[in-house]
Amino acid sequence: MLIVMKNDATEAQIQNVVDAIEKLSLTAEKLPGAQRTAIGVTGNKEFVDQGRIMNYSGVKEIIHVTKKYKLVSREYQQEDTLVEIAEGVVFGGGQPVVIAGPCAIESYEQLLEIAKNIKELGADMLRGGAYKPRTSPYSFQGLEEEGLKIMKKVSEEASIPVISEITSTDDLELFSEYVDMIQIGSRNMQNFDLIQKVAALGKPILLKRGMSSTMEEFLLAAEYILKQGNPNVVLCERGIRTFETSTRNILDLNTLALIKIESHLPIIADPSHSAGRYDLVIPLAKASIACGADGLIVEVHNNPKEALCDGAQSLNFDSFKSLMNQL
Repeated sequence: MLIVMKNDATEAQIQNVVDAIEKLSLTAEKLPGAQRTAIGVTGNKEFVDQGRIMNYSGVKEIIHVTKKYKLVSREYQQEDTLVEIAEGVVFGGGQPVVIAGPCAIESYEQLLEIAKNIKELGADMLRGGAYKPRTSPYSFQGLEEEGLKIMKKVSEEASIPVISEITSTDDLELFSEYVDMIQIGSRNMQNFDLIQKVAALGKPILLKRGMSSTMEEFLLAAEYILKQGNPNVVLCERGIRTFETSTRNILDLNTLALIKIESHLPIIADPSHSAGRYDLVIPLAKASIACGADGLIVEVHNNPKEALCDGAQSLNFDSFKSLMNQL
């Protein structure tokens, strides 16, 4: 439920309504807007008596949120959420944020070379996998804790914020210490124990859509994070599995565009995992931005032919330069 206050409602009037809601054993959250303040109410299984609330001074109207996903919906919050990672790096602020880097961290020298080059070409953040959830147990699984330490060192030397994917609650403390943003991968989108414990860290989270998940399931996964009191969520459309086998996945631009209407959370696209082919990354990246994406996450490697992970979908420095120029 959303209680919309009048434009001239005082802070005291707003607080009176908040106090009244909390007396009903419900949760009330102030949502300041450009024109007026709203109060989001959660925890109610049924409708709250409207007449009682409308009697309070300063209340303009009450809106019942009809979506299953409450906190992430436009009904609950009309204004776009802005997620700030570092000075000048803000998801949802109108300027697309570009995250780039290798699928997996292979060495300090490799990551530093990539970080310096992508930053010079205009990237805002560095990505790199330390823990790799691979389909095959024989594939490279990542450098784990050592990889995170390398990433932290490179971040400080290249002056660029970093993001990496967490796969286990055992590593919460490490990720809290070493990265600026934590990625929940597609395989863990509905790992609600992991999601809630990562949310409790308070760090910004990049939530990737599951490869076979509907939009509603995607947004409900994000709802778990916001319900934990962490509003700093960025969604990521990374491609879904369909009957088509010509590419790795299908980049679902329908859902990306629809989420911009349905939710106030920023959403970015991952054209690398969508296509699985480096030669499709640039056109898919441009299409995503045209559809309203708040940014991109792309794989860039200093030598894709020798990459230990996902070399076929990684851009080299020349291709990444072309992408940034075209964006």
